[in-house]
Amino acid sequence: MAGRRTREDRSAESRVLTVPNLLSGLRLLGVPLFLWLVLGPEADVWALVVLMLSGITDFLDGWLARKLNQQSVLGQLLDPVADRLYILAVVVGLAMRDIIPWWVALCLPLRDLLLWGLVPLLRTRGYSALPVHFLGKAATFNLLYAFPLLLLGDGEGVVATLAQVFGWAFALWGIGLYWWAGVLYAWQVRKLLATTERRSPPVVRDE
Repeated sequence: MAGRRTREDRSAESRVLTVPNLLSGLRLLGVPLFLWLVLGPEADVWALVVLMLSGITDFLDGWLARKLNQQSVLGQLLDPVADRLYILAVVVGLAMRDIIPWWVALCLPLRDLLLWGLVPLLRTRGYSALPVHFLGKAATFNLLYAFPLLLLGDGEGVVATLAQVFGWAFALWGIGLYWWAGVLYAWQVRKLLATTERRSPPVVRDE
């Protein structure tokens, strides 16, 4: 009986066509649409709508995965990938519009690039990744609020001024937390390398 439950759990985790995964797929399709809206016609209002829909679907896919018991390995991969692609798309788009300086656009993907370089080290200990730290989630939350506000602040008037002030507040906190989470992640990897014997990644076989 226990063995059957284990096989059922593995089958559930390997599902692809689920409601949360479809929402994550729609979020990914919004990334090039956002870039086109910002860099092509400069339709900032519609670009903000895309970002708002991305935030709503980001909440819904996690909530539905738990509510419908449709957690899957693919979903756990798509969600953070979509978050990072949106952050990358937004910073590139805003930097090309001269709304933010290029150092902001470069420091975020640089942090991810450095962490991706740690993955081969994790694999020597049988891991493919470490759990997402709550600081990383807080950083992503700040950044996903910051950049729409900065886009809204690219104008004149009281609303634009307030959006720019709050946008930079969220952005600076988000960048700081993003790198702090990266340092903690690297420290976790260092401790894991020091305390765990080298081994191959686990291979899951159907019985």
